Formats: sequence, C-alpha cells, structure tokens
Amino acid sequence: MCGIAGIVDYEHPTLSMCAPYLQQMQETMKRRGPDQKGVWESDYAALIHARLSIVDLEKGIQPMKRENCCIVYNGELYNTKEIRDALIKEGYVFSTHSDTEVILNAYLAWKEHCVERFNGIFAFAIWDTYRKELFVARDPMGVKPFFYTFCNDAFLFGSEIKTLLAHPFVKPRISQDSILQLMLLGPGRIGGDGVFEGIEELKPGACGFVDVHGLHRWEYHKMRDRQHTDSFETTLEQVRMLVTDAITRQLQADVEVGTFLSGGLDSSIITALASKRFAEEGKKLHTFSLDYEDNAKYFHTTKFQPNADPYYIEQMVKSIQSEHHRIVLKPQDVAEALYAAVDARDLPGMADVDSSLLLFCKEIAKYVKVALSGECADELFGGYPWYRDPKIRMQEGFPWSQTTAYRAGFLKEEWLKDIDPQAYVSKWYVQTCSETDCMAGIDKNERRLREMTMMNMKWFMQTLLDRKDRMSMYSSLEVRVPFCDVRLANYLYSIPWHMKDHNGYEKGLLREAVKGLLPEEILWRKKSPYPKTWHPLYRQCVSEQMMKILQEREAPLFSIVRRERVEALLGEERAVPWYGQLMTTPQTIAYLLQLNYWLKQYQVEIIKK
Repeated sequence: MCGIAGIVDYEHPTLSMCAPYLQQMQETMKRRGPDQKGVWESDYAALIHARLSIVDLEKGIQPMKRENCCIVYNGELYNTKEIRDALIKEGYVFSTHSDTEVILNAYLAWKEHCVERFNGIFAFAIWDTYRKELFVARDPMGVKPFFYTFCNDAFLFGSEIKTLLAHPFVKPRISQDSILQLMLLGPGRIGGDGVFEGIEELKPGACGFVDVHGLHRWEYHKMRDRQHTDSFETTLEQVRMLVTDAITRQLQADVEVGTFLSGGLDSSIITALASKRFAEEGKKLHTFSLDYEDNAKYFHTTKFQPNADPYYIEQMVKSIQSEHHRIVLKPQDVAEALYAAVDARDLPGMADVDSSLLLFCKEIAKYVKVALSGECADELFGGYPWYRDPKIRMQEGFPWSQTTAYRAGFLKEEWLKDIDPQAYVSKWYVQTCSETDCMAGIDKNERRLREMTMMNMKWFMQTLLDRKDRMSMYSSLEVRVPFCDVRLANYLYSIPWHMKDHNGYEKGLLREAVKGLLPEEILWRKKSPYPKTWHPLYRQCVSEQMMKILQEREAPLFSIVRRERVEALLGEERAVPWYGQLMTTPQTIAYLLQLNYWLKQYQVEIIKK
C-alpha cells in the first residue's frame, strides 16, 4: 500500500511554481509510505508517490514509467498472474514482478477497459505524455481512497484529504451542507463528497479521464441483479470456493503477514485458512486480538453484544496453534487517541471505535506489515440485525442511524434555517434505494433486501472501509479485506434471502459453506461486533475533556452545536446509538470532542451563504 498524489495544470506547462507544493503534499503521505518516495514531472503534470513496500521490494519503485505513460498506484491486484500472463501473450515484457507494472502495461494494452479485468483494491492515476491526459480509477468496492479537487483550473488528487490541503490554494472550508452532513449523517459520508468545500472523492467502481476540459468520469462497475439458478448445494460450493480463493490470494506478499482474530465467524474463517496455508509452508501465523483493561469486570450482555471475545479467541488459538498477540488498551489511552484518529481520517469519525483500532494497528505493525481482517462479510451475507429483523428491515431510513431528530437537537438554529432534517436524510436514503438494481417482478421482500445490501455497501460499509484504511495506514500497516472480493460481492448480490439466512441463522449460508473448518462453538457463535470498552473510566475521561471545552469561551464546537445541549448530554444515558451498534452516549460525547478538535486543528473556516 502507498500514498499517491498529483497535479495536472494545463495553464502552466512546466509546473515550475509547484515544486515546493509537491514536497509539501508528499510529506503528508509519509505514514502511508515510509519506505520510498518519488516525484515524476512532465509537461502539464506531476505525479507524487510514497511507498509502503509489500511486493517486489527492490524493483517496484514508483512513479513507474513505461513507453509514453507513467503511473502512481496504491493497492494490491489479486489477479496479477492472470493479467500478466494475458499481457505476455500479447507481447508485453516485464522487468519486475510487481503488480504496478502489470496495471501500467494493462493500461497500455487495453486503455480504460483494463479496470474491467482487475480484481483487487486500488486507486491509481496514469499520465499519458502523448495524449496529455490523466486516467484515474478506484476499485469496485471502495477499499482504497482517491480524493480530488479543482483549484485555479488545476486538478489535484491524493490518497487523503490532508494531501490536498497541503497545497496552499486549497482551503479548509465547510458550508451548511458540510455541517448537515457531519451532524445528521456523520460519521457516514455522502458518496463522492469529501465534506470540505470543493473536495470530492472518486466513487467506488468509477474511473475517468482528466483533460483540458475537466474530469470526465463514469462507473465501470455496478451491482447487477440476475436470476440465481444455482441449487443450494451449488451455491455452497461457489461460496466456499470464492471465499477460500479470495483469502488465499490475499496472503501473497514479500513481507510478514498476519490476521486479526476476534473469535467471531469472519476473522476466524480468514485465520483458519491462513493458518492452514502457513502450515503447508512450514510457517507459523501471527494472530492479533484486541481487548480493554478490566473489560471482563465491566462487560455486560446487550442485544448487539451478547458475549465477550476472549474465550472464543482462546479456542481458535488452541485450534490452529498460532503465534498470538493479545493487545490490551487502557481506557484513558483510547480517549487520548481520539485526536490522532481525526488526524488519520481528516474528519471526525467513529469515536473510540476509530481510536482503539488506531492503537491496535500501531501494535500490530511492530510484528507484521500486512494483516487480513474480516470486514464486509456482514454487509454481503446479511449479518447485521437490520437485515434479519423484519420490522427494522422495512423501516424507512438508514437502519444504523434512526436518530435524526435527536441529532438535529444539537444544531444551532442558524444551521437549520429552511431545512427539514428528516427530509434531508430521507433524500439520500430514497436516492440510494432508487439506484438499486432489481429484476422486474421481483418479490417485495427480496427487493427490500437488495435495497438493504445497496444501502450498506454505499454507506455503512464505506464508513468502515474509510476507518480501516486510515487507522491502519497511520501506522504504515496494510490491512486487506478478503470478504470485499468483487467476485464474491457480485455472486452474493442476487442469492435469495432464504439461502443467505439458511436455517434461520445469521449468515447461515456462510456458516454452512465453511463447515469443518472451525471449531463448532466458533462456527455457531452468535454475531458480536467489534469490541468496545465498558470501563466507566472511559466515559469519565471524555466527559472531563468535554467539560473543559464547555469552559472555553471560543471553543469552535459551539459555532455549530448548542452549548446547553452538550451540557445536558453529559448527564444522559441513551440506549439508541448515534450511529451503528456501538456509538452510544460515551461515543456521542467523543464524536463531539473529535468535531471540536477537527475544527481547531484543521483551522476550518465556516462559510455562511
């Protein structure tokens, strides 16, 4: 994985004025790519790279040039061999075994159609010195980021928002639209929107050309519904094959690889298959679990978190005999890291769900450079409660955020002028549902489940993928997500619900497909989400920090949020989460702490239109 950036400016052919800006932009990417850095310049364009070396450590240096094209690339291509073999048959010669060279040669051979052949996680840009145009692309699932903006007619892009803001002409401004997004949808983000005024993100499965007339983009991949004709047994075989193949492909690296292990179904599947492959090669797998100080003492069962992880982790470690690392975090450290998590994400995020992952990744990076994680299985296999509860499933609105009126109550009146908060959120919900591809005549319940899948993939999953990329890359750790394999996503989209919910069990199809791989108590363990701290000291820490902000006369938070409402929040205890399943009252306080820090640290200017 890496950091990429660049500038295309047709008004200044030599980009002579940009040299210091290129350096400043590159400096923001050093956490993403500490191993090697490079800048390539041509007429009208400059490409910037910071490398985290994973494959072909010596020769896979970027920016990489072949013939008339130069590339900067962030990601991993999992069908590298197949693409390389096809290109060799067409006469292309390779001087490295890096996937970067494969992507560049694929573009030379097939131009923009190359992306339709790729299976991987990627964001890249290729400058053509003959045609004087830039081709940009992002992977179908949106695992790797690609932000961009137009500034004085120049096109700027980067892996992270901070890279764009390093250019002196890009200002950290927000408007009423940004504030509504932060307070009514956050930490979710509108697809393609970078929250800051003028900053956008290339959507998942999108690509395009930048030329003298601007950016011309299109979607090269969409989820398409089709008739699922496979029998249940054939479906099981296909799922088993796709899951196994995705995990096996993503174990490939020229550096140490490990796995996240929570003792839940998804991470255990990845870990079991990885361990088996490592054993065949005479190696021992490093596994990593997260826990919190005194969590056994304070943990209590909830609808969303029925049991704690440690027992199940222990059973998996015994089963596979991995080299296991149990990382225990202190509540005060999790609270303190809320601000580093904002620096990593460039926006307020999922509070301690972010900061704990950031600290977790920091420890993992001491042992391995690549780790595999179980994100996205719930979105694709229908594991969340809002898929399975018929009442929740049919409710209007985003099921992970049914708190619009509560959220709006925090906003100062000036930001709600001429705005109906419920209508604002509903607009995005309705648009997402309308973009869902369904076959004609489909059953009402199946249609709703397709809509639910699309909502999760375009919204909730993107929030989690943002989190995983930024928190891990902050410590120069590459995290891969095998369940995000595009072939698996395409196949699962049209599978009828009675198969996915086999025997009335959450992710029943996946469980049935991996029978014999896991200990029975792991295979049938009820879903438990990412672990959070139950220690009362965490709530105390974030409350004390908020009380200090309440005493500040000029705290930027209160340019957006009502001071008296925040005071009341400190005495509340709400069961309904702000977002998802984990962001209850302590996390709501923490989210507002992050918002205040972000406004101050990024020197955000609020534009009143």
